[in-house]
Amino acid sequence: MKGNNNSLLTKRKIERLIKIHNAIKSGLYPNTNQLQKLILEETGDEVGIATISRDLDTLRTYFRAPIEYDRAKNGYYYIDDNFEFALNEISLEDAFYLSTVKTLLANFNGSPMYNEIKNVIDFVTDTQGYGKNRLLDRIAIPPLPKVIVSEETWKSVMTALQENTCLKFDYNGRWNTATTHRFVRPYQLLLQDGMYYLFGFDELADNGKGGERLFCLPRMKNVENTTKTFELPENFDFSSRCSGGRFGAFKGEKAVHYEIDFYSDARQYVKDCVWADDQEIYDVDEEDRTTITFSTSQSVKVLEWVLSMGANACPIAPADFVERWKSEIRGMRDAAGIE
Repeated sequence: MKGNNNSLLTKRKIERLIKIHNAIKSGLYPNTNQLQKLILEETGDEVGIATISRDLDTLRTYFRAPIEYDRAKNGYYYIDDNFEFALNEISLEDAFYLSTVKTLLANFNGSPMYNEIKNVIDFVTDTQGYGKNRLLDRIAIPPLPKVIVSEETWKSVMTALQENTCLKFDYNGRWNTATTHRFVRPYQLLLQDGMYYLFGFDELADNGKGGERLFCLPRMKNVENTTKTFELPENFDFSSRCSGGRFGAFKGEKAVHYEIDFYSDARQYVKDCVWADDQEIYDVDEEDRTTITFSTSQSVKVLEWVLSMGANACPIAPADFVERWKSEIRGMRDAAGIE
């Protein structure tokens, strides 16, 4: 989370804001020089007068602090004595929810993003005297494979997203494992099951015609943030490319309408979630069957989903998808040496 740190509520910035608020609230009319000295003495943070001024602007702009300057007393004060800094009034319930966010992001533990968010949340909750909430032990994320993203790659991607600059890098795909060279306009960073994906427009795709692509961050090598800027499209959100499907980080060229039958214990599972915006579900209890119909452009993910159900899932339409499903089953049978 580098870049324009003047606007980012990092742990250090939050700590300064609290110190500055408390000093103004005390009624001692501190000025920027005195606040600078206070921050150094209490936090060890050496900051300039310009930083203190930006912190005062942050309190005014983002926290609506009624700060005014008294020329006669050469210092700042609150025109409303009842004003309280929001972070000083955080409730136990709010602290719990903040800490829960950290727990939900545990799949990304070790990544630069997780470390920054964790530091901020820990600081905000700990400054209230709540410390570790025992109830948090009752909320957990089951262990998932841990993804490692180099800090250099992370910094390059985040800077490119902030500044709308193109990235160039080498890439090894899931299906095309040969190293290819990419020149990408980054649109969004996608988070799924502990994995990071970059969604953007690759100018070198399709023999130079260009096209939107997804890239798995750990497979991006020799990442370089170029100086070439681009105009972010008005409709850049990845979810709009899924044609209503909710199967994660994958997109195809066009939407396809599916009909799939589920049996036995897979019936309840398929009814537990919304898999697509237009889904319809029908139960045929006398046949121990539940049928779902929906549309999406995420064909690969749908195939993986159906195969994961084993004998309890059977696609009905479209015909070419049914044939792909059968081909996968035949391939598994042949690999297992089953006659």
